[in-house]
Amino acid sequence: MFKIEQYVRAQTITEAYELNQKKGSTVLGGCGWLKMSSRSIKTAIDLSDLGLDKIDETPTEFKIGCMVSLRQIETNKELTEYFGNSIKECFRHIVGVQFRNCATIGGSIWQRFGFSDPLTLFLSLGSKVQLFNKGIINLCEFIDMPYDRDILTHIIIPKKEQKVQYITHRASETDFPIIACAVSVTNCDEHKFKICVGARPQKAKLILDQKGILNNGISTNTAEEFAKYTANSLTFSSNMRASAQFRKHLTNVLVRRALLSLNQEV
Repeated sequence: MFKIEQYVRAQTITEAYELNQKKGSTVLGGCGWLKMSSRSIKTAIDLSDLGLDKIDETPTEFKIGCMVSLRQIETNKELTEYFGNSIKECFRHIVGVQFRNCATIGGSIWQRFGFSDPLTLFLSLGSKVQLFNKGIINLCEFIDMPYDRDILTHIIIPKKEQKVQYITHRASETDFPIIACAVSVTNCDEHKFKICVGARPQKAKLILDQKGILNNGISTNTAEEFAKYTANSLTFSSNMRASAQFRKHLTNVLVRRALLSLNQEV
């Protein structure tokens, strides 16, 4: 359990940012993972009064505030209508409804956990993050940036007529994924297909069709070829949940399944 010396409910994002520059300060989200740690926090910064708990939609994008709960995203009608069942499939396995009612998307994306389902899905959709100090940055760049004392305020998902499939393999329904796979397709980008694999158990990584394997569309043969290409392009490690070899095998299987399932919608 963590201990807090000073609790501040910030009234502006500028105030929150300035407080966060001090050593020992921490921005609070839903505290889902923080409560499992044993640490002392000099200044705990609460963003609850800053209006960052909303999902806004424009003709070109969805803008999700950092304090939006995982459950809000899971049950959001507009996101489901636009991206289909991939949204619910991504979030429904995360621990349980009570946890998802508390855990915030900002915490999940900021921490860049290897097991993060949302990170894997949002990366495949060409998402961006908005940071108070650094501004808007592509998620594929943000994922490899070092941790600092900036504050993530929003996640931005562009509307590019994407079709997406999200598939995971887990030891049990609400366990961390052994491997996670998101495949999206759009005609609005240079690279039509984006494949993202997470829980390797390293952070999610984006794979593009650099060889043009899927240029002529998805078929049984091209899906199998690209699945092998993806699995061979990534590195995997072993932990208590699975071996590196098993993860590589699963990646091959899940990418192929996701592509063939996606083919039915395109």
